[in-house]
Amino acid sequence: MLDTKSFMIMAAACGAVLLIGIAGRPLARLLRFCLRAAAGVLGVYLANMVLAAAHIPVAVGLNLFNMLIVGALGLPGFGLLYAISAVNFM
Repeated sequence: MLDTKSFMIMAAACGAVLLIGIAGRPLARLLRFCLRAAAGVLGVYLANMVLAAAHIPVAVGLNLFNMLIVGALGLPGFGLLYAISAVNFM
C-alpha cells in the first residue's frame, strides 16, 4: 500500500493546497471548509450505513485525513474516497 514517505508527500501536498486556498478571505473560506468537512463526515457515515445495509463491503473510514479530503475537495472528494475504496475491494 502506501509507505511513510509517500504518505508524507501526499499530506504535504494537501496541506499546501489548503494553505493556498485559505490565504484569500480567510474567515469565509475557513467557514466554508468546515461546513464541507462536517457535511462530508455526515455523508460518509450515512453512505457507510446504506452500503452496509445493502451488504456491499465498500466502506470509508471516518478519520481526520478523509475529513480533510472532503473538506478541501467537496463532493468530488467524497466520490474519490469511495472510488478508491471500491478499487481496493476489487
